[in-house]
Amino acid sequence: MGALIASDRVFEPFSEGNASFAHGFTFAGHPVASAIAMANLDVYEREDLCGHVLAKESEFRGMLETLRDLPIVGDVRGAGFFQAIEMVKDKETKESFNDEESEKLLRGFLSVELYKRGLICRADDRGDPVIQLAPPLICDTEQFEEIHDILRGVLTDAWDNLAA
Repeated sequence: MGALIASDRVFEPFSEGNASFAHGFTFAGHPVASAIAMANLDVYEREDLCGHVLAKESEFRGMLETLRDLPIVGDVRGAGFFQAIEMVKDKETKESFNDEESEKLLRGFLSVELYKRGLICRADDRGDPVIQLAPPLICDTEQFEEIHDILRGVLTDAWDNLAA
């Protein structure tokens, strides 16, 4: 299931008459896919997943904020359980990594090492080099601590590898 938000300029050609935006998804509008989406929304409500995230967001964020003592961590940002850790070459100046360094750091080390140690997340550099975190909405203290411990070890090793 999906949704689209478009500016008035993009929407305008489709706002009147018979014009439509033709697209194709195998299961678009399929009754089973729709039933699954509705059942998923029922789970969100029944288990108060949004309330859980709101109640636990500051704990998760707080654990990530403790990683700021590492020389490679330049920023922690995000909302809810969708957080990012920005990596920098120089904390004081916030100097980022060049393309070659970023490639070595993200794809040559972090992606593989995070996965090997049991943390499935995304290391990306389409903007600043970041590790993007989006744990399941049912996560709690135990999982936050595990995420923190894996990140601390991997980021420490990443910094040591860059210095070598």
